[in-house]
Amino acid sequence: MTPSSDVNKIIREMKAAQRKAEQQVQRELKRAVDQANREIDQHNRKVEQQNRQAVAEYNKKVDAHNRAADRHNRQEVDRVNRELRKAAPQPAVSYTASERQLAQRVQEAVATQDTREYHVFLSYARIDGSEIASELRNGLESMGVSVWFDEVAIRPGKSLALQMDQGLRRAHTGVAVLTAAYLTGRFWTERELGVLLHKSTLIPVLHNVTFEDVAQYSGILPDLSGFSTEHDSVREIAEKIAAAVLVTESS
Repeated sequence: MTPSSDVNKIIREMKAAQRKAEQQVQRELKRAVDQANREIDQHNRKVEQQNRQAVAEYNKKVDAHNRAADRHNRQEVDRVNRELRKAAPQPAVSYTASERQLAQRVQEAVATQDTREYHVFLSYARIDGSEIASELRNGLESMGVSVWFDEVAIRPGKSLALQMDQGLRRAHTGVAVLTAAYLTGRFWTERELGVLLHKSTLIPVLHNVTFEDVAQYSGILPDLSGFSTEHDSVREIAEKIAAAVLVTESS
């Protein structure tokens, strides 16, 4: 072997050793990079989990705060509404001459009665008076008038007659929703009307009947002034009754 061939062999061996060393370095560098990436991913997942937990805890606190704020706001709104209702003037209504006389009698009756649980006892026939009676009761109660209304006041398991007698006794005045069924003389409505006629005031509210129809049923009721859904809406009738009933409380 010549000296030149020996030199070439040495050069090839050196290059092979260099390539092997470079490959080894690249493998080690790749392993280091992969390990670093795995550690970074693990760290990121841990940080992300911590962030989610922190956000969830914060959201819980915000939700709890918002719920508490909503409750407080609702309570404040209810309180302000109650104060406004107390401070609000009674609805201005206009009466006919006969209605004004009836309102004055109601005012005098309320003023002279002892304090009772109800302002009015609402008498009606379920067959054809339930809807208008419910509407009238809702209108009166929205204006601050307490109403004895059987669908609400009657408690199951107790004597119906006794509860109705108590309601009749504890009401300042009576409101009778006179309908065709009412004028047929049903037992309960006749019984209620008999008691209400002995009160100092009774307010007839005619619905789909006339005073001529009422005259055929009773010789007493036509002598009383009253309201009719033919001339006024139920809301307007409720306003007129409420103005008469509540006037003494606001004075």
